[in-house]
Amino acid sequence: MAVNVTSALNAYKSVAQTATGGGGMDARPSGTKSFADVLGDMANAAKNEGVKAEKLGASALLGKADYAEVVTAVANADVALQTVVTVRDKIISAYQDILKMPI
Repeated sequence: MAVNVTSALNAYKSVAQTATGGGGMDARPSGTKSFADVLGDMANAAKNEGVKAEKLGASALLGKADYAEVVTAVANADVALQTVVTVRDKIISAYQDILKMPI
């Protein structure tokens, strides 16, 4: 009996989609974000805080911004960056723990 390669590939694709939840049904409830979306939003927020601090710093050099606002913006950017670094470190630590697990 000859096996058709195309039908074998289609069967494999069907099983892979079912196993990963890609078979037409989403495992997440509607309206929720994935983990990657949450991380992306957090990174974008941290970047925006940094840009805001840079703009306020440039405005302060031109005498158009209050120094208290600049210090506050820089502190907010620092906290956002520290948060991103901490989350990154925790993700790396979790990944390393997974790699250490016996199979």
